Amino acid sequence: MIELESVPELVDPVMVAAFEGWNDAGDAASTAVAHLDREWKGEVFAALDAEDYYDFQVNRPTVWLENGVRKVTWPTTRLSVVRVGGEKPRDLVLVRGIEPSMRWRSFCNEILGFAHELGVEMVVILGALLGDTPHTRPVPVSGVTSDADLARTMDLEETRYEGPTGIVGILQEACTHAGVPAVSLWAAVPHYVSQPPNPKATLALLNRLEDLIGLRIPLGELPEDARAWQLGVDQLAAEDSEVAEYVQTLEEARDTAELPEASGEAIAREFERYLRRRDGGPGPGGHATESGDSAAYLRDPSSGRTRPPKPPRPEAGQGPGQPGQGPAKKPEDKGPDEASGESPEEE
Repeated sequence: MIELESVPELVDPVMVAAFEGWNDAGDAASTAVAHLDREWKGEVFAALDAEDYYDFQVNRPTVWLENGVRKVTWPTTRLSVVRVGGEKPRDLVLVRGIEPSMRWRSFCNEILGFAHELGVEMVVILGALLGDTPHTRPVPVSGVTSDADLARTMDLEETRYEGPTGIVGILQEACTHAGVPAVSLWAAVPHYVSQPPNPKATLALLNRLEDLIGLRIPLGELPEDARAWQLGVDQLAAEDSEVAEYVQTLEEARDTAELPEASGEAIAREFERYLRRRDGGPGPGGHATESGDSAAYLRDPSSGRTRPPKPPRPEAGQGPGQPGQGPAKKPEDKGPDEASGESPEEE
């Protein structure tokens, strides 16, 4: 582990965290933090001790060769810092890892210890969940907090969720109890196309993060990847009439539910995003309406078929899923709740 003394004094730092596993449907959240680290050339300054937090039979280490020498990479959580210049410089502390298997309170205390030492002003935790949302519409991203004052000042939802939670929810509560402002941003991933990667959901999270912290985030190839992903899903969904009909049902429910969003305030927000990106930026925000990639994302692991799994037909009167309807799962862990959108999670 690199000592904190090696980290220079940071400017208005914000900590941005994401964890692979239960709270990371389609790997959208962890990929967003990886994108920030790559685009801004983050420098790792600390790694948590894997022995303290991980069950290696659940998250196994990997062996690899470097110049003929065998080495081992252990599952862990790493912290890096990125220096963001410009007219209004602001530095980021990026936390990227795997949801720990044990000792969650100690894990959160260690993360908060770094936040305190570095003078972090706010913690933003990214998550992604499975929901009844059509892949053809903008990805819903909800911002929630446990701090009533923060909810009012930053136009966020004050969480009212009760039920099972993941490390995202636990870390947010730990921040609140420690007096550190904390926000969770959740992207809803269509449950019928949950396999990673999901560049459309990643793009939506980065767009919302950009608005929240007031930084212009370089998107690179993400908008094009998102468009390609959506085209690929469109083509595969069109091959199955039941899937196509179900997607249409989700579209109608979503459009009906969001009619109030066609307000002057919503239009103004989108126009402001366009103006920010107009000069040298990738279009009107590379917004979440654009999506992209290949048939492998919809491969049925049980049969090897490259086609969407058949989702259940919605019950009469069923509306679009709300953020938090189901934990994120890897393809190999897919269970019945993944298709139903049950086991709600909204932290």
